[in-house]
Amino acid sequence: MLGGAVFAVCMAGTTLPTPLYGLYQEKFGFSELVVTVVYAVYAFGVIGVLLLAGNASDTVGRRPVLLAGLAFSAASAVCFLSATGMGWLYAGRLLSGLSAGLFTGAATAYVMELAPSGGATRATLVATAANMGGLGCGPLLAGVLAQYAAWPLYLPFAVHLALVAVSAVVLARLPETVRDRRPLRTVRPQRPGLPPQVRPVFVPAAIAAFVGFALFGVFTSVSPAFLAQSLDVHNRAVSGLVVALAFFASTAGQLAVDRVGVGRSLPLGCAGLLAGLALLAGALWWDLLALVVASAVVGGAGQGLAFRGALAAVAAASPPDRRAAVISMLFVVAYAGISLPVIGVGLLVGPIGLEGAGLVFIVCMAVLVTAAAGYLLRRPARASA
Repeated sequence: MLGGAVFAVCMAGTTLPTPLYGLYQEKFGFSELVVTVVYAVYAFGVIGVLLLAGNASDTVGRRPVLLAGLAFSAASAVCFLSATGMGWLYAGRLLSGLSAGLFTGAATAYVMELAPSGGATRATLVATAANMGGLGCGPLLAGVLAQYAAWPLYLPFAVHLALVAVSAVVLARLPETVRDRRPLRTVRPQRPGLPPQVRPVFVPAAIAAFVGFALFGVFTSVSPAFLAQSLDVHNRAVSGLVVALAFFASTAGQLAVDRVGVGRSLPLGCAGLLAGLALLAGALWWDLLALVVASAVVGGAGQGLAFRGALAAVAAASPPDRRAAVISMLFVVAYAGISLPVIGVGLLVGPIGLEGAGLVFIVCMAVLVTAAAGYLLRRPARASA
């Protein structure tokens, strides 16, 4: 449980700025495009770590890697606390991405390894809840503090720094689980690969992962602006809650896979993503807060179902000696979904407005997820739990 709490603290730091982008826009005077680029820098940091050092904790141990992740998280908070210009925001987001990249694999493995004998199922639930739940707690915490406390651009990061310090103390007291540790110089970059026999399963799984992460990317980068500009919702706690709901729903969706079954979770997740996109389109068209909330819940649950199903299907189809490389490739595609479509939305905001850009994004993502669902109907992905 303590390992899961440390995991959640780090992931919360990656989404902490979400309800604060409007305040930064007022302070520094940048456009919606810049908001999306600042947000997307995070994904580039995650992808870089996954490719260059995603397997580092297997070599040097879990705790050193997780302590490095906490250090990057603390440095990110310091950048936001010190922000006097755009460079600080870019640096803060990049450092946040580096912390998430180090934690994504290492913390999941660590929580599983710390579990007592026979506790693997419970450890999986803890790791899932810590990851996605932590991502949801970030905007909720920042939104509440920014709305109801003083120093909205400083207090959230000061609180997070304190939580990181406590997490470092906790982590230092937890045991190391990697027995055969080697020096850092022996770590080699991972080379994502895609064996031919995996490609029929990987293509629909990767599309679903891309669309699900893209939906999260739009929610966490531009939904606060939409709530403020189109719905006249200026309460930052509400903005943070709407974003948090998507992550909490994703947690529920991932946990539901055990009941739904891994084989059905990917097509059902695609259906949930399509429904979430449709609800978001209705929210943009009719300017209704209720539809934004419904989109967050339905789309988030679809993302959770689809992503865990995608991971299981891809892992089951991969040869044991290439499994890590294939899963790394899936994560690279997923995090590309967080960055590239979001930047595309930012580019379109100027010429066609926020609602128009959102509708173009929805149409493109709907086409992708419909193609993946159609493929799955013809050739269902088979996966083992």
